[in-house]
Amino acid sequence: MWSKLGKTAGTKMIVLGLSGLCAIVTSRMILSHFGTEAYAQYGLLASLPSLLPFADLGIAAVVINSIAEAKNPRSDEHVRRSLLTALRILLVSGTVIMATSALVSVLGLWPVLLGNGLLPDGGAWAAFLCMAVFGITLPLAVGQRILVGLERTATQVKSQIVVAPLILLAVLLSIGLAAPVGSYLAVFSYAAAAVNSIICLIIASRLISPQLTSALRSVPHIKREPGIKAFHLAWPMLLQMVALPIAMQSDRLLLSHLTHGEELAQYNLASQLFGMILQVIAAAGIVLWPIYAKARSASRIESPLVPTIWFAAGGLFLGGLLAIATPFLVAFVSDGRIILDAWLVSGFAVFVALQAAKYPTGMYMTDSAGLRFQVLPILMLVPLNIAISWWLISLLGAAGPIIGSAISVAACQLIPNLCYVTRDLARRRQGQGAGANLSPHESNTAKL
Repeated sequence: MWSKLGKTAGTKMIVLGLSGLCAIVTSRMILSHFGTEAYAQYGLLASLPSLLPFADLGIAAVVINSIAEAKNPRSDEHVRRSLLTALRILLVSGTVIMATSALVSVLGLWPVLLGNGLLPDGGAWAAFLCMAVFGITLPLAVGQRILVGLERTATQVKSQIVVAPLILLAVLLSIGLAAPVGSYLAVFSYAAAAVNSIICLIIASRLISPQLTSALRSVPHIKREPGIKAFHLAWPMLLQMVALPIAMQSDRLLLSHLTHGEELAQYNLASQLFGMILQVIAAAGIVLWPIYAKARSASRIESPLVPTIWFAAGGLFLGGLLAIATPFLVAFVSDGRIILDAWLVSGFAVFVALQAAKYPTGMYMTDSAGLRFQVLPILMLVPLNIAISWWLISLLGAAGPIIGSAISVAACQLIPNLCYVTRDLARRRQGQGAGANLSPHESNTAKL
């Protein structure tokens, strides 16, 4: 486990080294040639997928668990039917997203939904194009889920190395051609993400051949080729994926509606810098999902408590290190146009540590019972975070939402998850101990 974590985290840091450099140059180019308002909208629109991780309707849990638990994913029929179900659901979801974004555009509701951060000249059309590209490429994301289930997260991370350079190249070409694309810069990030998804899909298809191609051929034949029942895993995953973005990623929307653009630009830049660390933590954290899934299928206990301590310490160290370097990075990126205060930087550093600490327990709780338990605390997190963030914006400006998010994560995710995992580990150990005192026949009966 630690070897895979280290490999994935190391790979992510290398990818982020290049991606971070490209992103910093990209931000500087946008600020210098298109202005602060264009940069604010770029961050707002580029972050919209963070508000829509529920777009896959919770099917990620079904794909990852089925592949992780299979002895031979290349020939397992359950794996093929899981992929078939995932592809059908993602196709429907992508179509609904495109249709909804078209309706919002026709009704002229983008400024109402996205607030003051949207540019009046072309901002609404840019939002529609971003969502259209997102909807079209959504089914391709099944490749990334396959790689995670195969414990090939490092491979998925390597593929991400193309994203930031492609965005930078598109921005540089636009500047070189003097193209009036200031309102449409965010579309470049969606196109680059689509390229990344295609790469992952090709790699995943080869690793589990012929499962994915067989599933693709069966997609139209609904009656002849039924899928699997996914509701028991999908619904709690879906509710979490609906609630968490509302709570965590609504920060920009609150700032867009309650402030006048400067605070949104500050938050965007801080989020971009600390987001690089969050990406490393997320890449390492998701490695744990198939490990815990395999342990469950083998009736083996794999505790997430020690990894929780290490993840928290690592997040705090990396967040603190970046907080120290932030003044120099901000001065270079914004050329003095943006200044981040101590409240904003400290809030992000603490938030990074808390997000890191909750990953091991969250990946442990990916069975049906664990996913169901997380629903209620996360639903409570939504109003708590929005209320605290709303209040703190009036006091601390751009720092308010991230401090509100940190408080909410600690109260509604980290602490409840630790309580659940502690009880579950004790229950499972007690069950194994009771099974050890039974005869072989009695032990098998008890397991059934």
